[in-house]
Amino acid sequence: MPYFFGIGLHVFIAIFFAVHAMRNNQGIYWLFILFAFPLLGSVVYFFAIYLPGLRHSRGARVATQAITQLVDPNRALREARADFDRAPTVQHRMRLGEALLAAGNPREALEHFEAAANGPFANDPALLIGLARSQFALGNYPATDATLANLFSVNPQARNQGEPALLYARTLAALNAPGARAAFEQALACASDVAPRCLFADWLAAQPEAADRRRAGALYAEIVQDAKHWPRHAREHNREWLQRAQAALAAGAART
Repeated sequence: MPYFFGIGLHVFIAIFFAVHAMRNNQGIYWLFILFAFPLLGSVVYFFAIYLPGLRHSRGARVATQAITQLVDPNRALREARADFDRAPTVQHRMRLGEALLAAGNPREALEHFEAAANGPFANDPALLIGLARSQFALGNYPATDATLANLFSVNPQARNQGEPALLYARTLAALNAPGARAAFEQALACASDVAPRCLFADWLAAQPEAADRRRAGALYAEIVQDAKHWPRHAREHNREWLQRAQAALAAGAART
């Protein structure tokens, strides 16, 4: 009985890889290999086609990053610092600044971005967004606003990009500037994740108008509803915003 079960399992695996080969436009010869030699063919296909493709998938990259962060959370910062110490170029300085921001050290990150901004790369969009993120993390909202204004002047397309658009909206909200609502709407229009929706809902919930608070509740509800259909990597990526939306809805229900 185990012998026949083993044969059936080999064939099942071969069928799985055959479907994968057809969906990914692999050569028709793979079907012959998989069904003529179910066990050996499946092993060869796994290492030659399936595993390399899996390594480059988005889900695999997210999982790899999560595991790396868990096992060695300081690796990116350590490598960036080592590269900068070995060759203190502007690119290495910017990479170190990004690693410091990710590690929760915006003050040192700001020092590196400010140093890079005093050279020929002063108007580099990546440098300016890093500088603005550091300033925002330190609560220097007027400086963040000025840096983003510079970014938008040298790179107008940045207004339609997710990260700078959301950072601009958050900056105006922190400054209680009148353009915050329009900036959040713009951030929503070019969003690729849930953060702008949740942060806009947070801002709306703090407004005095009942209509704004109702819209905030609707945005929170949309996040929770959409999360039911997210794949695993999307749920992991947006975990913070989902939890905030759920907490906001629960708090609203408790008040009513």
